[in-house]
Amino acid sequence: MLEIKKYGAIDIGSNAIRLLISNVIVSEDKDPQFKKSSLVRVPIRLGADAFVGEGIISEQNITRMINAMEAFKLLMNVHNVEKYKACATSAMREAKNGQDVVQQISDKTGVQIDIIGGKEEAAIISSTDLNQLIEGNNSYLYVDVGGGSTEFTLFSEGKIITSKSFKMGTVRLLNNKKSKNKEIFADVEKWIKKNTSHLKNISLIGSGGNINKLFKMSGRTEGKPISYIYLNAQYQFLKQMSFNERVSELSLNQDRADVIIPATKIYISAMKWSGAKKIYVPKIGLSDGIIKSLFYNKL
Repeated sequence: MLEIKKYGAIDIGSNAIRLLISNVIVSEDKDPQFKKSSLVRVPIRLGADAFVGEGIISEQNITRMINAMEAFKLLMNVHNVEKYKACATSAMREAKNGQDVVQQISDKTGVQIDIIGGKEEAAIISSTDLNQLIEGNNSYLYVDVGGGSTEFTLFSEGKIITSKSFKMGTVRLLNNKKSKNKEIFADVEKWIKKNTSHLKNISLIGSGGNINKLFKMSGRTEGKPISYIYLNAQYQFLKQMSFNERVSELSLNQDRADVIIPATKIYISAMKWSGAKKIYVPKIGLSDGIIKSLFYNKL
């Protein structure tokens, strides 16, 4: 007997807000299949409020968030979504009025938002199809680059060895002083080298909108990794272009054309410090993890 369930996931990040609607196909004697039905991305850059100045989400962005949640509710109703979950990450976590904004959204839209920590975020993401990559005796450094933070998780022989969240997201790096960014990168370098120095043949697994875009631009077939040499060359190429050129010639969205530079730097730095020669880019993220966690009643 075949049964199809519909779930929704709202990911309130520092650079954008996303709604993922997935079909979960359940049949006898088979593992459940998770199929994306719809993905909507709204470029509300909360990190530009939370990481600078007074650290307060602006009234303009609060209104935009409320409108987005109303629209997402309508879309989920049209899709007959039976269950959904909304999670907010580092921008809402650090905003001084984060909890107040959550309450306002709840009062006006009925959407309940959970503000989650870095470790919880990493745990939700690791519940995705990541296990298909980390099986066997190989070692992997999983790197999830967001707008406000980057989560690192080290896997070896199919098990999590250690994980850590750093405040080095793309929006934050764009707004920080150079000296502050240098300090953050030094801390990450120390952590990666300390935890990977004893491992051989390590590879990276990358997630986040920027690495997905870089993978698409590479023309690689799904499942094939990107080499360090290619990614580093792409980084140099992107840096030489102006913001307008990245928008007009590469057809990047305006909210992607600036953050893709610091994001690429994070990935190639992690590869360099860990000694990884290649990076795999499975199409996974927080939204996918929320869907799976909902299905298995882990949220």
